[in-house]
Amino acid sequence: LYTAPDSCEGRCGEPFSEEDECHCHTECERHHNCCEDYERHCRPDGFSSSRDSITDQELLELSEQLYGVDHNKARPSDIAINPQHRAGPDETGDQQDRSPQPLYKYVNEELFSKPTYASFIKLLDNYQRATGREEEVTAEELREQDRFLKEVMKTELMKKIFVFLQGKNRYSSEQEFVQDLKEMWFGLYSRGDGERDSSGFEHVFSGTALPGAGPWAAPGRGLILGSPLCLGEVKKGKVSGFHNWIRFYLLEKQGVVNYFSHNFNGPWDTYPDVLGLQFSWDGFYKEVGSAFIGCSPEFEFGLYTLCFLARPGRACHLSLGGHPLSVQTYPWTKSTYGSGRRFIATAYVMSP
Repeated sequence: LYTAPDSCEGRCGEPFSEEDECHCHTECERHHNCCEDYERHCRPDGFSSSRDSITDQELLELSEQLYGVDHNKARPSDIAINPQHRAGPDETGDQQDRSPQPLYKYVNEELFSKPTYASFIKLLDNYQRATGREEEVTAEELREQDRFLKEVMKTELMKKIFVFLQGKNRYSSEQEFVQDLKEMWFGLYSRGDGERDSSGFEHVFSGTALPGAGPWAAPGRGLILGSPLCLGEVKKGKVSGFHNWIRFYLLEKQGVVNYFSHNFNGPWDTYPDVLGLQFSWDGFYKEVGSAFIGCSPEFEFGLYTLCFLARPGRACHLSLGGHPLSVQTYPWTKSTYGSGRRFIATAYVMSP
């Protein structure tokens, strides 16, 4: 149901992009750069026909619509941050705390009583931080997952994403969409020694520890805003995953997250905003992290889902309030669910 970067499934007629590993547009045969399954997917009429591909323009338009219907986002009066020192490229890795004050000066915690926030926060303590230890999912935790999905699907934002994907023949019903959300985000897989110790939700939103670098951490794939090792997991003394502003605020309030500096502050003058930041979490360091600031849980969850289904393994170019930004997602390539579908490995914001 997602468009793999090395396949034409769901990508026929997609415009040319240099970022793509292979191509599915009508000129690819002439240029000898089609994906191997181009003929199988793009010749017959069906799911992979051009009308079902998700174009760059559609992503720009839909992301602007989602930005406009994020009704649960923070108002400017709900959050006050204190970014302090802006780190240069030679400072992000030296683990020096150049900001003596916390990042968050104030958050209106009444936000957290909203149903999507409350159900999201309930999920954050369900995970072990270190990978390599099998997660034990209790009946209560499964109920919490279902409650979160139920609450986000009540929002106009998530309904808009579903209607768009249904129109692209990705899902036939909302029930099918919700079940796939549960699998791709909460399904467990192994980042460690064969133990089912991680999930996309844990890595992106909660944070844990990785025994080794993922396939996206190859040399030369530097990112201005976020590395795929986001606020969430701990790997070889460094934080991996952990891209969520609510999680950061709650841990900073507890005194276990120490904000060091920021290397990017987005152009938005309202919420959601985007910040690239450096920090330590209980002694573990995050060199370059990225996070939306002040968005609702459904906005972040929905936007990452959309990009994972439309552009997995590739930059997903979006527009929020007239400003460009990109989201990067990666599928977990070592295991699947259903009929070969992929779990989410990571998702994070990066520079335009």
